[in-house]
Amino acid sequence: MARLSFSILLGILLGCSQLAAESSPKKIVLIAGKPSHPPRMHEFNAGVQLLAKCLLAAPGVQVEVVLNGWPRDERVFGNAAAVIFYMDGGGRHEVVQEHGRRLRLVDSWIKKGVGVGFMHYGVEVVATQAGREFQNWIGGHYENMYSCNPMWEPKFTSLPKHPIANGVKPFQIKDEWYFNMRFAKGLKGNEAQKTEKLSFWPILVATPSDKVRNGPYVYPKGPYPHIQQAKGRPEAMMWAVQHANGARGFGFTGGHFHDNWGNDDYRKVVLNAIVWTAGAEVPATGVVATVTPADLNANLDPKPPKKKKN
Repeated sequence: MARLSFSILLGILLGCSQLAAESSPKKIVLIAGKPSHPPRMHEFNAGVQLLAKCLLAAPGVQVEVVLNGWPRDERVFGNAAAVIFYMDGGGRHEVVQEHGRRLRLVDSWIKKGVGVGFMHYGVEVVATQAGREFQNWIGGHYENMYSCNPMWEPKFTSLPKHPIANGVKPFQIKDEWYFNMRFAKGLKGNEAQKTEKLSFWPILVATPSDKVRNGPYVYPKGPYPHIQQAKGRPEAMMWAVQHANGARGFGFTGGHFHDNWGNDDYRKVVLNAIVWTAGAEVPATGVVATVTPADLNANLDPKPPKKKKN
């Protein structure tokens, strides 16, 4: 019987190991922020649990859910292909806590090829705290008094040729859609580009009316002259990036109203983004999952009822 040389045998073993790694599910960690807003708004805990249930329909991924902020046991991040943050941001953003330790941790993930995504208020950071990091990680962020956050109903009439848009049809829905992000130098934000550091794709783009640009914004109510002066310009409200080492990321500015997850296309574009960010294959039809009224009512945070106006 012929004997296999050591080099050939080693090559076979390494090849089998690589195939096994490629066929194993991609681990996704969904992190929900703490309760903050009135009922059915910023329902981060219910939102990530609903998304996790929907991701059962996505081939090639497995999901871990973390509720109420940063995990007490960081071992949950072990072997993660992507970590998605759906939470409040600003000066108390979960990733800026512990005097920069968490920022350095997330940065180490990117360097290892791990994807990250930030949703709704989670895309906002104080520029001096984490603006540079967010521009490096996902291409941009919301900046107070530079970006704005009106309640409006954009029409997403055209979707790009990108896996995140697989199976997504044009849609229109009211949300607190942020725009005029502080994108990294060299990125226009509303068109696909490639820089030395990133490949960038706008995913959800619409043109705010003059009325929307004039405000009021949620806070501060505005209007801001630089927002008004950009009238007629298309704005990206969801975007995706890929680093040279393969690490992926996305920003999604919607996510204020919990019941919007009941919209098939709104939900699908986010599910697709999560799967893509983890490096898994997005089905040609997108991630197809059904959401019922019972699903939308499940796991809501206990919050005081909204006060009625006299």
